[in-house]
Amino acid sequence: ADGFLALPSGTVVGIERAHLEEDTGKSTHVGGSTGRIHGSDYSLMDFNRAGVPLVEIVSRPDIRTSEQAKEYVAELRAILEAIGASDAKMEEGSMRCDANVSVHKIGTPFGTRCEIKNVNSIRALGRAIDYEARRQIDVLDSGGTIRQETRHWDDAEGRTHTLRTKEDADDYRYFPEPDLVTLDPSAEWIESVRQSLPPLPAARRAMLQELTGYDPQSEAVIVAVERGQHDYVKAIAEAGGDPVKALIYVTQAFAEAGAQPAVPPADIAALTILERDNKLSATQAKTVLAEIVANGGGDAVAIAAAKGFEAMDTSAVEAMVDEAIAADPDAWAKYCAGEEKAAGAIVGRVMKASKGKADGKIVSAIMQSRRGS
Repeated sequence: ADGFLALPSGTVVGIERAHLEEDTGKSTHVGGSTGRIHGSDYSLMDFNRAGVPLVEIVSRPDIRTSEQAKEYVAELRAILEAIGASDAKMEEGSMRCDANVSVHKIGTPFGTRCEIKNVNSIRALGRAIDYEARRQIDVLDSGGTIRQETRHWDDAEGRTHTLRTKEDADDYRYFPEPDLVTLDPSAEWIESVRQSLPPLPAARRAMLQELTGYDPQSEAVIVAVERGQHDYVKAIAEAGGDPVKALIYVTQAFAEAGAQPAVPPADIAALTILERDNKLSATQAKTVLAEIVANGGGDAVAIAAAKGFEAMDTSAVEAMVDEAIAADPDAWAKYCAGEEKAAGAIVGRVMKASKGKADGKIVSAIMQSRRGS
């Protein structure tokens, strides 16, 4: 009862309990316009998974917003995947989520809660909570009262429907399984299990933060950890690659490759150095990366040479920037006035003139220097 889950944002959600249950079955609702229980003609019961064990994890009422709820479920899912407890695919039913929603004014007790079922994705969870909170507020504002009930989330309609009135928690009739003895694990056993666990998502994010300097909540870090690509990024860095560019390359180029891309880390490492040292522009590096990925590896230097890629002299880039400014004085005036989007027109002219060989970062730096900021 003293468990908790610390979220990346710093929110701490208490864990009331985690207990084993047996699955009962699956309902299929036939007829109607949506195939949901609401409006269906009849329901079919599938007991093929009856008796399959499942773990129910019950959180405490520490979650205050739909965003926190989504973050909590995402972190819990990532942990279950990391330790191998489940593939946690909500869309396939291997991980399910029910949400209890209540509203109250600041300084007043919690309101009557309603349980929402049929939430099959993290996105649906956020939508369902937002809708249900708004529904309850509207009921209370109109002078009504909230009934404790179970409600069905209809993702197509974007709303909840009443399934059944709900008994109080004390009326759930929890009782122990008579054929199973009570478990009382020792502190030593718990610690041994803790030590045997692989790095959890929080530790993986911390590793990437130390490696790259990126915030643990940055999109690139979160994506790499969710895909299980953190160790691959680390391997590229250990092979002498630039860690920041390694993280960017991996999250952009290996969207479908999973945790272990086939490309040797050293091949990616070599490419990151070429771009870092301004021997390739970002556009050129992206082209080389695509070929390396397509071939399952490759010599970045050789590929760049075969394509005629070479670093442009800074003075040549400066001349192109000056020509672009002269060709589009209106865009330059807007940029100098602080309209950053106007820079795109100037950069575009330079990239066209250089046939993509100019490095965008160098172009931007020259423009900032010309502007005096």
